Amino acid sequence: MEKEDEFGFGTQIRKSPYFDATVRWGAKGFSVYNHMYIPRDFRDPVQNFWNLVNDAILCDVAAERQVEITGPDAAKFMQSLTPRDLSEMAVGQCKYIMITNEDGGILNDPILLRLAENHFWISLADTDILLWAQGVAVHAGLDVSIREPDVSPLQLQGPQSGEVMKKLFGESIMDLRYYWLRELELDGIPLIVSRTGWSSELGYELYLLDGTRGDELWEKIMAAGEPFGLKPGHTSTIRRIEGGMLSYHADADSSTNPYELGMDRLVNPDMDADFIGKAALKRIRANGVSRKEVGLRIDTAPLKKPNTRFWPLSKDGNTVGKVTSAVYSPRLEQNIALAMVAIEHAEIGTELEIPTTSGPVKATVVEKPFFDPKKQKATSS
Repeated sequence: MEKEDEFGFGTQIRKSPYFDATVRWGAKGFSVYNHMYIPRDFRDPVQNFWNLVNDAILCDVAAERQVEITGPDAAKFMQSLTPRDLSEMAVGQCKYIMITNEDGGILNDPILLRLAENHFWISLADTDILLWAQGVAVHAGLDVSIREPDVSPLQLQGPQSGEVMKKLFGESIMDLRYYWLRELELDGIPLIVSRTGWSSELGYELYLLDGTRGDELWEKIMAAGEPFGLKPGHTSTIRRIEGGMLSYHADADSSTNPYELGMDRLVNPDMDADFIGKAALKRIRANGVSRKEVGLRIDTAPLKKPNTRFWPLSKDGNTVGKVTSAVYSPRLEQNIALAMVAIEHAEIGTELEIPTTSGPVKATVVEKPFFDPKKQKATSS
């Protein structure tokens, strides 16, 4: 029988191996991401933010599903999916990449992990790249196997995350470099551990390789973290906007190209290898872009919650763009936002307006990221 208070959209929405643990530890609301529940509410998003930036939080991000690419031609096939040059990517390394379509539009902005010479994981944002990759492979003429493995990541993030990891794995974990991975076991629980995360803070992702042990893993981490102030939590909208980090479907989608986002470093149309969208991205680079992602400071009372729709941006009565992600930062004591605007209005200091029913609200183009622009917190030991 179903419990009266059970979360449920139907059997087509999957539960992660940590689902019961997150409910037990206080999760009150969930969203759906890659056809799986993901916790979005542990009561107070502002306290969740402070827990993250002052101590550490543990987040169920099993919804970041993996696309596994193996086979003799895995490296060549993987390069065909992304404009980022992977020729120097070492085994054990992670990279932030874009996956683009024929028009240069972004289909996903995942983390790529290279586990072996011909063994890759694409750790996904919220789109069906498994289907895309399998479709591309049909006529690629390459010897590859593409599947979704039984892999479920957790994020342990925050300045105390290193201390928690030392308690779990010993002092040697401190040698793990930013954007590198390591195969480990925790009391027989098989894991891949990477020094990555969606927080702009020091952090780690623990990829569970046996879904039957999710509850056990969650409890072991929480117990180890208790002396260091570890709390259960969810990915922080406040911190990710402070860090200028993208949220797919909000700040980017298939109509957005990497150059509009200032992600030129992730695109190499001049490399010898071919990839989907190469000709289009060459053309976009040559012609320039007509719009650009910017940071905004919004001059109004503190926003009570993040935006749930795109807000129009205007200049002299004309619509010139849209606010994609907005939130109040209690640390910066101001409303901050990411926005896509016409290139002629993207200069730092440009004043724009957000039309509202009670009158226009001033929004000023500012530098982004809004906090720790060199990512010293994430990259420091």
